[in-house]
Amino acid sequence: MARITTMKKIFTLAFFCFFLIEANAQTLNSSNLPLIVINTNGQTIVDEPKIMADMGIIHNGPGVSNNITDPFNHYNGKIGIEIRGQISQFFPMKSYGFELWDNSGNSVNKSLFGLPSESDWILYAPYDDVSLMRNFMAYTMSREMGHWAANCRYVELVVNGDYKGIYVFMEKIKRNAGRVNISKLNTTDIAGDALTGGYIFSIDKQADAWYSSYVPYKRINNQTIRYSYVYPKISSIVTEQKAYIKSYVDSFETALNGPQYQDRRTGWRKFADENSFIDYFIVNEVMKNLDGYRLSSYFYKDKQSKGGKIIAGPVWDFNYSIANATYCNGGDVKSWSYRFNDSCPEDFWLVPFWWERFMTDTAFEGNLRCRWKQLRQLTLSQSHLYAIVDSISILTGEARQRHFIRWPNQYNNHEGDVIDIKAWIQNRLKWMDENIPNIGACFDYPANVKKSVIIKTFPNPFQKKLTIRIDSRNNQPLYINIFDGTGRQLIADMLNLTAGRNAYEYVTDGWAAGMYLLYYKSGNGETGTIKLIKQ
Repeated sequence: MARITTMKKIFTLAFFCFFLIEANAQTLNSSNLPLIVINTNGQTIVDEPKIMADMGIIHNGPGVSNNITDPFNHYNGKIGIEIRGQISQFFPMKSYGFELWDNSGNSVNKSLFGLPSESDWILYAPYDDVSLMRNFMAYTMSREMGHWAANCRYVELVVNGDYKGIYVFMEKIKRNAGRVNISKLNTTDIAGDALTGGYIFSIDKQADAWYSSYVPYKRINNQTIRYSYVYPKISSIVTEQKAYIKSYVDSFETALNGPQYQDRRTGWRKFADENSFIDYFIVNEVMKNLDGYRLSSYFYKDKQSKGGKIIAGPVWDFNYSIANATYCNGGDVKSWSYRFNDSCPEDFWLVPFWWERFMTDTAFEGNLRCRWKQLRQLTLSQSHLYAIVDSISILTGEARQRHFIRWPNQYNNHEGDVIDIKAWIQNRLKWMDENIPNIGACFDYPANVKKSVIIKTFPNPFQKKLTIRIDSRNNQPLYINIFDGTGRQLIADMLNLTAGRNAYEYVTDGWAAGMYLLYYKSGNGETGTIKLIKQ
């Protein structure tokens, strides 16, 4: 009898939502997307605290229609729900964070849509992304590169009988074996290896942790870099843990800013995982994420006994990517996102100095090139990224008709936006192919150059220092001689070149102003002359 009564309640609520949706001039009879129905029982959803509500999910499986009159067969129970977001919470279409609850308001872990069991989830509203796909694309890209990033499912949402449109049901960044898999940190973990992890922290607007000792590149208004505690939260992290994670990040920044920053034993790599930073860079740059590096930028660190270095990621928040915002060069396909400070130094939220510094590290640049070339074979091939775009467009095709009736605006040309996104991908990949630093083991020597070396000097005219940059087709010796205007030899050097880019710096502050000549001879007998000017 109890089961029959429960089923009657399910059908009653489903029919209730159906009639309200029809009255709201929407035609949600069925969908190829899962349906999520929330009833707040007369309460208003606010930005904290969470309110208790009822949630049901209709999910009949891949390829099977989900009817609004079907019973709640995937979830039927209580949740705690609140509005989430900073700027986005003022949009007409709200994003929500919610937690699965029991009848007493205690959190309950459950696997939804085949994802690892958890209580905390997000319903992201793609109101300002008419393509509906920018976050989904970036997270998919990062996961395919081997990192955890939020898994996403497209759904249609109804709240209190009001059809809300297409939402992205997704995981929240959280310490968990199925999410950011780092050690649990208890309040009693205040010494030894236990104190060293795990931590999740971020660079964002909501700063509740500490300020960096190093100012952002090109700031003009005394801007600073602010950190936030993500795990443990500000409400539970203890004094010793605060001091530890701040000190560790300080050590990383000091090493990165120091003169020996490229040293593999004592430089920044002692504190941070290079591969994760390279992949983080690639995802943000392919997407040209305007907020990349400076907002919603997450990092985590496990115990020293488990590696213990800072890991860049998980990637997050890409609604202002792929030219979805055009201020501060956001729409420019031919510029770097990490150079945000060049175009908008007056912005309050700037990119930390890290990325400028990384891109002067020749080993980082070389490893970046190798990773880029590897990813371009499949994960970041144009055809694969096009396939992701097409799959999302096909999946959301039926529901989009309802979605844009519910949220009409001047940007609802989805098909045009898909065309624009594909054009962006094509142009962006081409530009990055040409502008990823061409150095290191994966260096590509220009096919149209017959000589085995390409030599450039800078600056020219020079003053206190002269840098000679040499691209070499293969490993070989190079002999260089520099003479002043009287024929006096100042430098005679044999350089052991490696295939790829090589750079050598000479101190010249004792040289007189005037003209100098650089002669070179390669290992196979090629010769040349370069005129230099000393100021």
